[in-house]
Parts: sequence; C-alpha cells; structure tokens
Amino acid sequence: MTQPNLPALFDLTGRVAIVTGASSGLGESFARTLVAAGATVVAAARRLDRLEVLAKELDGTTPGQGRVVPVRCDVTSDEDRRALVDLAVAITGHIDVLVNNAGMPGTPHAEDETVDGFASLLDLNLASGFHLAAGVAATVPEGGALSIINISSVIGLVSTAPIGGASYAASKSGIMGLTRELAGQWGRRGIRVNAIVPGWFDTEMTDGLFSNEKSAGWVRRNTMLGRGGQEGEVDGALLFLASAASSYVTGHAVVVDGGWIAR
Repeated sequence: MTQPNLPALFDLTGRVAIVTGASSGLGESFARTLVAAGATVVAAARRLDRLEVLAKELDGTTPGQGRVVPVRCDVTSDEDRRALVDLAVAITGHIDVLVNNAGMPGTPHAEDETVDGFASLLDLNLASGFHLAAGVAATVPEGGALSIINISSVIGLVSTAPIGGASYAASKSGIMGLTRELAGQWGRRGIRVNAIVPGWFDTEMTDGLFSNEKSAGWVRRNTMLGRGGQEGEVDGALLFLASAASSYVTGHAVVVDGGWIAR
C-alpha cells in the first residue's frame, strides 16, 4: 500500500477559487484559508474597499496583482455574476473551487415577513448561488473537475426559534436540497457539490447575538461544547471539501456546530 502524501492532499497550489461574501466574517476567513493552502482567490463582495484591504494584507502588493483578486460583485446581478466568472477563468483558464457564501439574515418573526423581503432574501441566499454555480459549471471542460461548496446553516436543519427567521430558514434548507440535486446531476462531469453547515459563530452577521449576554448564554447552554464557534473552526471543513482530500465526497453536508443539532 502506498504511503499517503498528506500535505499534497490539501495543497491547492495552482488552483483558482471564487469566494463570495468575502469581505467579512466566514467568507473572509475562507479566502484566507484558501490562499494559505496555495490557491489564487477571486474574492467577491459588494464592499470592494474591504476586499482591497484583504488583498493588500495577504499579498503585500497592488490589489489585483497577487493571489487575492478583489472583485466588486452583487451576486443577485446576472451581469455581475457573468463578469465574475469570466474574470476567474481568465486567470488560468479554469475555476477549481466555488464557495457560495454570500447571504444575509432575515427578520426573526414570521409575522413580520413581507412578500418582497422574503423574495429578496431567497434571491440572495439561494437563487443567486444556484445561478453562479451553473455559470461556473458551464466552464468545466470534459475531463475537468470542480468543487462547489455551499454555505448553509443549522437554521436550515432545525428550528432555532426565537432566533432565526422563516425566510432565512427556508433559504438555508433550500441550499441543502440544491446541494444534493446538483451533486446528482453534475457528478459524472467531475463536479462535486457539498455544503458546510455552521452553527453559531461570532461574526459581523451575529454580532448582536454574542454582544447580548442573554442570547450568548442561550448559545452556550444549548451547544454541547458550551460555547459558540471560534475564528478558524470552519476552515478545516472548507479545506477538506476544496481539496483532493475529499475527492470521493459529494452531495453531503459537513456540520460544524459544536453539537448544536445533536442535542
């Protein structure tokens, strides 16, 4: 039996990855991890100034000339998605990894949801990720390979009332179904599609949750590890799914939640 080359399993040198929602929180962390593993990362978000700061920090060069390529992109815009894919393909002629991370929270109370608000949230959190995935998948040649990683949430698996929200839960549940379906349809083309399901992490999106002792205590009491997730604790799952270490894994969800849904 051949001795496994463990470093090579996780090495992304020469790979190109798109990360949406990369200007803060988990998306920024994902971009950092992929760069550390050797990839060139096309970091996409609406806040270009933050992406340029990230690029300068990681590359020490003029933004756009190093291994982080900052791109202003509204993923709900078909024009922006097409431009993002074209730019990523132009780097090396192929895209190897897509991380669909862009999203936003919704109102926590179902009775406060509006028709337009519900539709807008599903457009950003669910539909846009599908359309971007389809655009990237269309660039994969015969015999090529692509890893798509969709970011869901424990709110898509279990009710977290009174915190959560109907539209947000629907979008994150939809990501799970979409992940399985795309994995089934595209597997024979060399395209793997998986999801990551984070629990409660202290990010810009959840700042109000963790800055309030009552809600922070609720997270601690209901998580088996007795705490919220810490910076970097989703990155191992991301690197696993982005690399050759998961070459025989598709259609699955990796839950990183401190035991939240198992309680």
